[in-house]
Amino acid sequence: MGRTALYFDPVPFRPARAEVQLDSNVLVLAMPGGWTRWHSLDGVSAMTSDGVVAPPVAARRQRRFVRMLILERETERHVVITPPDQGAVAPNVVRLPEAPAGAAVVDPGAWEALAEWLLGGGRLAAMSIADLARLACIATPQFAVLIGEVAAQRALELVWFATSPLRGVSDLDAALLPLTAAAKDSPRAAEALVSALAYAAGARRRRRR
Repeated sequence: MGRTALYFDPVPFRPARAEVQLDSNVLVLAMPGGWTRWHSLDGVSAMTSDGVVAPPVAARRQRRFVRMLILERETERHVVITPPDQGAVAPNVVRLPEAPAGAAVVDPGAWEALAEWLLGGGRLAAMSIADLARLACIATPQFAVLIGEVAAQRALELVWFATSPLRGVSDLDAALLPLTAAAKDSPRAAEALVSALAYAAGARRRRRR
């Protein structure tokens, strides 16, 4: 009771993805058609919800399950959804809101990082290094540099203030491991890692003086 009934639907329905580029107060969505949406995040309230989309009739009109990230401000309402590839909602089992036709479809990892950032109030200081690494993957180049600096600050705190082998980590590389791993697949995370290492090197020089 109360759970969404899903089943595997082998009929292909894979709408093109939008690319997420996040800055500190602006969300940029590069849409598949070659045009770009710019959304200011100042004053935006965010919420998530389960939802459905209805594929074209040619692909069998079965409702596909998605996660919706809803951004609202005054009269504006924008929706970003996870891909509705194959997870279908069993007919007549649950009633879920339908995502608008113009909703931007983004990869699950990008959706999760964006939702976490917005629902958390957009505060880098409250994020772990692993959270920062995920966020860096969808950041603009400028924001990736800032994320890297914050990750370096967090890593240095873990190294400098560890009081025993059971607390903190013993070296910077270990502390920055989530960002290093993300950098292998994401150019933006790689830029954040370079920024983090540069910031840490400067901080260490200042500390030795």
